Amino acid sequence: MNIAIVVSEFNNKVTSRMHKVALEKARELKLNVKYECNVPGVFDMPLVIDTLLQKKDIDAVVTLGAIIKGQTKHDELIANVVAARISKLSIKYQKPVSLGISGPGMSERQAFARIRPVSERAVDAIFNTAKELKKIK
Repeated sequence: MNIAIVVSEFNNKVTSRMHKVALEKARELKLNVKYECNVPGVFDMPLVIDTLLQKKDIDAVVTLGAIIKGQTKHDELIANVVAARISKLSIKYQKPVSLGISGPGMSERQAFARIRPVSERAVDAIFNTAKELKKIK
């Protein structure tokens, strides 16, 4: 299975570690990581995901990001918009796209605590979804 990983550079102390964990998990599952893309923030992911999903050699996309709460509700807005756009792209191309984005409403400490579980689940999600899709197609 050929996959791509899209990583937000915003909150890089967290997301760079998420990226390493996701690569470990992909190796464990024997997934071929064909593309590793960095974007400024999670809001910038949909365009890159759309482009990746158009490629015939990509079966799924893993997204990795951390939306940490600030002084406003901006984190909630970003999370809602991005989640909706990502799910629409997955349906449009009939390829799994994971939501490996932690938050909103979390502190930096909580973001660090979620690095491994969120990253591993993001890779597991595309792997298991792709298996199920093959069964029903």
